[in-house]
Amino acid sequence: MKLIRKYNNILLYLLSTYNKEKCRNRDNVARTKTKKFRGSMTHGKGKKAGRGAGLRGGRGNAGLHKHRYMHMLKYMPNHFGVHGFKRPQGIIKKEMVINVGQLDEAFPGKKDIDLTKEGIDKLLGGGTIKSSMKITVNAASVKAIEKIEGKGGKVILPKVTKEESVEGPEKSGKK
Repeated sequence: MKLIRKYNNILLYLLSTYNKEKCRNRDNVARTKTKKFRGSMTHGKGKKAGRGAGLRGGRGNAGLHKHRYMHMLKYMPNHFGVHGFKRPQGIIKKEMVINVGQLDEAFPGKKDIDLTKEGIDKLLGGGTIKSSMKITVNAASVKAIEKIEGKGGKVILPKVTKEESVEGPEKSGKK
C-alpha cells in the first residue's frame, strides 16, 4: 500500500511540473478573450446581453411605436404615414421634341415633312436651318417658326377652334 502511495505521489509531482512548463510556454502567447471566458456561462456580459440585439432595444427601427416613441417624434416626425402619391404612368405623356437644326440630319433631302406622322409633338428653335421646308406639326415655338419662315419655308399648325381656346375649366363645368 505504501508503494502505491509513493508512486501516486511521484506521478502527481511529474504531472504538476509538466503542467507548469506548459503554462510557462503559454504565457508568451496572448490569450484570446474567448479562451479567457471558457467555462463562464455569460462571458462577462450579464444574463441577457449576449443573446442578440436585446441590450440595445432591438435592431434598426424596432420599437418606434413603443419604447423609442419619443425618439421617433423628435428625430423622425414624418416617418409613419403616406406622403403624396405616385401618378399612374398611363396618364403621364412625355412630349417628343425636335430642334430646327436636327431636321436636315433626321430627314435628309426632304422638303415636305409631316412631324405628326413621325411621332414628334413639338418643333423647337435650336440650331440653324439650311434650306426652306414645309413642316406639319402639332406645336412649334415662336423662334422655330421665325427661323423656318426666314428661309422661305412654312410651318403648318392644326387649326384651334374657338370652343377649345375659349372653354376653360370654369365654362365646361369641370372643377
